[in-house]
Amino acid sequence: MAAKSLPQRALRAVGHSAWSERLARAQELAYGPLIEQVRRSPLHTDVLGHSVHPPLTDITTGCWLATTVLDVAGGPDSRRGATLLATVGLLASVPTAVAGAADWSELSGEQRRIGAVHAVGMDAAIFLFAASVLTRLRGNHQKATKLAAAANTTAAAAGFLGAHLALHHGTARRPAGDEKL
Repeated sequence: MAAKSLPQRALRAVGHSAWSERLARAQELAYGPLIEQVRRSPLHTDVLGHSVHPPLTDITTGCWLATTVLDVAGGPDSRRGATLLATVGLLASVPTAVAGAADWSELSGEQRRIGAVHAVGMDAAIFLFAASVLTRLRGNHQKATKLAAAANTTAAAAGFLGAHLALHHGTARRPAGDEKL
């Protein structure tokens, strides 16, 4: 049998970590009342046949990736556009996080632990992008560009965990109410 790849070993370590379990418990305590509310919201629905969270992540991360592309390749004339995209990504991160939290509340075991680490990573990316936007508004675009790059790197690592949950574990699936499509 072939040895597991580094990403597979990392997923296993996160999924079986006592630290990840403590993190998940802390998130339950911190967000418990909010999670119960969002589980009953339109952001946690089966109307699509799958979770709303994955398509919302495309909006958030798409805006953020485009921000960094403009920062790196657009020059000074693109600063306003980069600031706008970073801000739209931040705004989109709110319903994205809410939908993800509702989905996470239904997980258990290894999936729950991986989801907890995914959420903390995405929270870190959100805070880094918020700092980038504030720094942009203060006129320090060089520092804002570095913050955005760090945020995108963090979001990519956290997104790897989220994609694993959705694609490998099928956590984005919703029970079909009517299969007559």
